[in-house]
Amino acid sequence: MFLQGDLQAVFDALYTIGAIDPVLKMDWEQVTNEMAENPQLVIQAMEVVNSCHGDQKLLVQKLHMMDTRAVNYIAMEVAREFVEFQDRSCLH
Repeated sequence: MFLQGDLQAVFDALYTIGAIDPVLKMDWEQVTNEMAENPQLVIQAMEVVNSCHGDQKLLVQKLHMMDTRAVNYIAMEVAREFVEFQDRSCLH
C-alpha cells in the first residue's frame, strides 16, 4: 500500500508534530525491517493517512494518536516517495 494524495500535506503534518528530525537520524534499514515484521501496522497507518485526503489539521490529529513506529514509517515513506518523484522528474 502506498500513500495517496498530497504528500506535501503529509510532510507538513509530520513536521508539525516533530517527526521529521528524529527519523532523519534513525537507521532506516532497522526501522524498515521492523515494519516488515508488522505489515498490519503499516497498512493501518497508511489507511489512516490516506483517509485524511490531505487535510493537514486532520492528519496532525491522527498522527498524534498513532503508534510512534507507525509515524516513523510514514515519515520514511514520504521521504522515499519524494525521492522517487524527483528521480522521475529528472529523467523527463
